[in-house]
Amino acid sequence: MTIIETRNLNFAFSKDNFILNELNLKVEEGSIYGFLGPNGSGKTTTIRLLLGLLPNPNNNIKLFGENLQDNRINILSKTGSLIEQPSLYEHLSGFDNLEITRRIRNVSQNRIGKVLELVDLKTASAKKVKEYSLGMKQRLGLAIALLSEPKLLILDEPVNGLDPNGIIEIRELLLNLNKENGITIFLSSHLLSEIEKIVTHLGVLSKGKLVFQGQYNDLKELQNKSAVIHIETSDNQKSFAVISSKYEELKIVNSHITIQYQNKDQIATICKLLVETDINIYKIQLENNDLENIFLEITKN
Repeated sequence: MTIIETRNLNFAFSKDNFILNELNLKVEEGSIYGFLGPNGSGKTTTIRLLLGLLPNPNNNIKLFGENLQDNRINILSKTGSLIEQPSLYEHLSGFDNLEITRRIRNVSQNRIGKVLELVDLKTASAKKVKEYSLGMKQRLGLAIALLSEPKLLILDEPVNGLDPNGIIEIRELLLNLNKENGITIFLSSHLLSEIEKIVTHLGVLSKGKLVFQGQYNDLKELQNKSAVIHIETSDNQKSFAVISSKYEELKIVNSHITIQYQNKDQIATICKLLVETDINIYKIQLENNDLENIFLEITKN
């Protein structure tokens, strides 16, 4: 089942200032979908549209297979959200913050204890929120989003501003919510290095356009395609001639031969060719383009 779907979604604050351009999102049930893009690319605007916080006259957003505009109350009753940092009553306790939302959403009171346990805040629930760390406040925000037992969690930059321990806490919590509770998570961020540790699917937004969408493994495949083998031998000119008899697109850069990586067998074949030609191999190294560089290249181009 597709939990979130948009078709040719556009949005502009003025006629000449389009924030989103023909956006086609597809988020599968049970996935952790990482929605990536540089600051200002339209991620928060998209999330506000998905939650009905911005007008969408074209009625081309579906959640749980239903049009958001026609079924807003039913859809949002199954959806929890956290946009950037949560809005909390700092002079009240964590428990009281949850109690206020519980009453508004007409949720059973025993649900408070369950969500406090989920986010590991049970022992701190009586403390005033102003005494909470930033990570604790984010977890309390998630607890509020989880009160109504949502099937979908929409989060906008949930680890923004957190220290490494806070980031790890949120990461482990989200993984647990997805695996143990079966919650589909739509997660926006500009930090690929963190997102890649938890996501199953990715969408990359650049200047309002979706420039990549697919499984995380698809992005890893792009990484393999951009990998390069560096070779240094006792006779690079002779080595170049030997290797080019089998493979194309070689280059000599400084004291190295470079060739695009294909697979492990390719490395073994190159070594065998050079050894059989009595050429000494000083160095053969695989250099992967890291995922952040690939992300930058995708959004740049």
